[in-house]
Amino acid sequence: MPRPDPTKALLLVNLGTPRSPSTPDLRTYLREFLSDPAVLDVPAALRWFLLHAIILPLRPKRSAHAYRQIWTERGSPLLFHTQDLCEKVQARLGDGVAVAVAMRYGEPSIEQVLRRLRSEGIRQIRVFPLFPHYCEAVTGSSMVAVREAVSEIPGELEIEFVPAYFADPGYIEALARVAGPVLGRSDPEKVVLSFHGLPERQVRKADPTGGHCLADPDCCDKSEIYAPDCYRAQCLVTARKLADALSLPREKLLVTFQSQFGPESWLKPQTESVFTELAESGVRRIAVITPGFAADCLETLEEIQVRRSEVFRAGGGEELTLVPCLNSADVWADAVAQIAANPN
Repeated sequence: MPRPDPTKALLLVNLGTPRSPSTPDLRTYLREFLSDPAVLDVPAALRWFLLHAIILPLRPKRSAHAYRQIWTERGSPLLFHTQDLCEKVQARLGDGVAVAVAMRYGEPSIEQVLRRLRSEGIRQIRVFPLFPHYCEAVTGSSMVAVREAVSEIPGELEIEFVPAYFADPGYIEALARVAGPVLGRSDPEKVVLSFHGLPERQVRKADPTGGHCLADPDCCDKSEIYAPDCYRAQCLVTARKLADALSLPREKLLVTFQSQFGPESWLKPQTESVFTELAESGVRRIAVITPGFAADCLETLEEIQVRRSEVFRAGGGEELTLVPCLNSADVWADAVAQIAANPN
């Protein structure tokens, strides 16, 4: 008996990747990425000037070199790990739900995938942003892109977003089960949890009181009611829960923020600075976990494993072990299926 075609879908959304590690493809990707006012949130005229007069003439060549260091026979790690995860989640959810992948920037684009799903008879889509911690520049931008695409697609399409899952037990368990064996083998003196950075200005924008966030170093520990969407607070919750799941002493754990660019002040402490300080203080072995990245990508494989590892060794460190991202681990596929089925 033929199986009925599903009318529901789960859309896994990741950040994106260039088509290839070539300079022209990086220019195309960076143009789309940095044209987003949620990412480069400055006045439009200044954004245009920065992009076309400074960034696009210089950065694509450097970024292409970085991407070539992580590119594989299967292509972009971020893309194929997300596709592998999609297949595993599909197997867990069965034939009643179609599972698909889209990228906020690059391909397959959100609009392309939504149009395809609609043409296949899909009527309801649960959107799963593969970003555990909410911020306007990533999660918010992806939600806007989904809504804009839906508004351009003929026919009725019901959309629901899976909320941030930074404290979800399944997500924390997946992190712990992926990291635990690696930490056991490497026996690090310190464990660094490196989250993606965010300008302090954007963190303050999420504060409904206008005066709580970043007013002092312990602001996130004082009350959860001030800024429920505070990116920094969410990262610290993940760190505490993961430390408990791994039975890590708090003095062995450090939380840092990476990937900052431009002249303005970003969340601190910065990952690169902490690596230098650890090495100069006599720490010889560290392990790095990147809980905010669902799949290994430029920021984990090239920035941490290559460039930041060199910083650590230059300061006197000996061994930096990068814990793989969740990628398509079975325990992560289990968690995604569970979170998607019970998003609230």
